Amino acid sequence: MMKIEYKVNEAVSVEQFRSLLDRSTLAERRPVDDAACLGGMLKHSSLTVSAWRADTLVGIARSVTDFNYACYLSDLAVDGNFQKNGIGRKLLWMTQEQLGPQCKLILIAAPAANSYYEHLGFENNPRCWVLDRDVCIAE
Repeated sequence: MMKIEYKVNEAVSVEQFRSLLDRSTLAERRPVDDAACLGGMLKHSSLTVSAWRADTLVGIARSVTDFNYACYLSDLAVDGNFQKNGIGRKLLWMTQEQLGPQCKLILIAAPAANSYYEHLGFENNPRCWVLDRDVCIAE
């Protein structure tokens, strides 16, 4: 059995994050070639729960939250070589443990991960809306 250590709000470098995204399915939907953006994503996260095998980052749950009402899970990434070992589930559970009793966990699932969340008890919500930054909302 592999020894995985879980940490809350542990410092993660841009390179560790980029490497994990590349080893998971998220690299195709994240700005992995933009170190400044990745750095900002890490710096401005309210909550991160990470999974480590020795000094290697093998999983991360990165969230923006008020800790009381809403927690937006921005990224849930697990190294492809470590998937199907309960790491994602443990990252989600530990994220929930940091939140208040009324706080909802909200996310936009990657297409390949849609069924993963359903089997964990997440409820599908068709009312999600996304506005890309290049779309201008005029006054």
